[in-house]
Amino acid sequence: MVDTSVKIGDVTRDKLKAVADGAGMSMKGYLARVASEKEHEQALETATAAFRRVLGVPGILDRFDADFGGVPRAAGRQTPRAA
Repeated sequence: MVDTSVKIGDVTRDKLKAVADGAGMSMKGYLARVASEKEHEQALETATAAFRRVLGVPGILDRFDADFGGVPRAAGRQTPRAA
């Protein structure tokens, strides 16, 4: 793997270094973790948007219930109520 240099300001560099040090990581390792987390967040946003689009299809919930028996109820659990 080839390393790449990135130009950032001193303030940003110092902030990243402090956060990485606080996590017990090198800045390289910390930035790799942040990149993976951001990639995961984007994938979740994409999946959430697709899920919301599907839920907007008329009759989709009724069709789901018909095909799969609806959302399972937890045995012996009651829904918590506000005091």
